[in-house]
Amino acid sequence: MVVVGYEAAELLDIACVTTPLAMANGIGAPTVPYRVRVAGPAGAPLVCGTGLTLAADEALERLAGPLDTLIVSGGVGFERAAADARLVAHVRRLARESRRVASVCTGAAVLAAAGLLDGRRATTHWRYARRLADEHPQVTIDPAPIYVRDGNVYTAAGVTSAMDLTLAFIEEDHGPDLARQVARDLVVYLQRPGNQAQMSLFTSAPVPRDGLVRGLVEHIAAHPAADLSATALAARAGVTPRHLTRLFNEQLGRAPARYVRYARAEAAAQLLASTELPLEAVADRCGFGSAEAMRQTFTRRYGVPPSRFRATARKPQPQ
Repeated sequence: MVVVGYEAAELLDIACVTTPLAMANGIGAPTVPYRVRVAGPAGAPLVCGTGLTLAADEALERLAGPLDTLIVSGGVGFERAAADARLVAHVRRLARESRRVASVCTGAAVLAAAGLLDGRRATTHWRYARRLADEHPQVTIDPAPIYVRDGNVYTAAGVTSAMDLTLAFIEEDHGPDLARQVARDLVVYLQRPGNQAQMSLFTSAPVPRDGLVRGLVEHIAAHPAADLSATALAARAGVTPRHLTRLFNEQLGRAPARYVRYARAEAAAQLLASTELPLEAVADRCGFGSAEAMRQTFTRRYGVPPSRFRATARKPQPQ
């Protein structure tokens, strides 16, 4: 398992791959343990974008296959890396000798420069998705998922999504039990499916400046099955429904009813991915009037119905 770094690579892009793999070795003692190496130009120390320096295990130029998985990290130095003809050529060469090829965040720009994403669907960090699509029209860029698999090529959205992708690799290689043990030890969500939206409703919306709105947002997240009508929320906050709507539109960019629908869809996504509850029970716990009402809202939010979302979360996507 080789992670490619370069000057100003993102340290988290690298660590969110190497740490889960090392933990899989320690927890599961898999039959074929992972041998993890970090490679960089000339094997020189990698000065990451954060300013910290990481020792490289291998010189990219001297590295030879066959490899199991080649993973190119992202980072603020991705433009120079994608424009470095020698680095791109070595990534292209090693990709031909690898069972799987992957990128994290803006590392997708390096894969694209190497021609490895041509004719494929891929993702990258939402902030850079439009730019990558404009520069590489032969690649279908989907900015929504946290990771995408197209054949043996995988692209992850950015930073901590590398952990989701690595957990998916562990599950493919050694089964779901080991992947979930690693996730538990990492104290992370038990595993986010690749088609989950990059930006959570609770992190993509502006942080409410108003304490009243912040309190309601916390209440909605903690009690999705409660009465969350505009009337009920307004009564809880001690304001009129009209004033509540104005506050939500100003500070969250959406009316209360729309915010509640999407919050319930996110709560449903977590239950679908982490439990075996029937769809009706998930709908009930998340405040939907019926499984059909949940299906309609969920499909608008995620682009797939709940049943398909759950199936994707439970197993690797087919090639």
